[in-house]
Amino acid sequence: MGGMGDPNIHVLHRMCYHTQITFQQDSAPAHRARDTIELLRRSTPYFIAPDMWPPNSPDLNPVDYVIWSLMQQRVYQTRVHDIDELRQSLITVWCGLEQRAVDDAIDLWQRRLRACVDTEGGYF
Repeated sequence: MGGMGDPNIHVLHRMCYHTQITFQQDSAPAHRARDTIELLRRSTPYFIAPDMWPPNSPDLNPVDYVIWSLMQQRVYQTRVHDIDELRQSLITVWCGLEQRAVDDAIDLWQRRLRACVDTEGGYF
């Protein structure tokens, strides 16, 4: 992730301050980098740092438990021949995701969070 001069950071900042977006980091090494954490703490009002998020928790990330499988299903409806074709297909599918699919994934989150608490962070 770039520094504050990075135009993507300004977009992130604008987006997060004008909507109720919560920015959550998982335990991926790049996400735990000190500079990344500090930048996000400064740039986003609702930020869940990696130390506040259960480790190895794809069960709590809507992108992991719904969106990626939906994208995979759509991308591979036709044969992909090379990396450029895969990249373009991923972008097309991502841009074409219906808001309802995203909303449905997010709606599952509270149930999944309760299951995580009930299993004391174990598998569910």
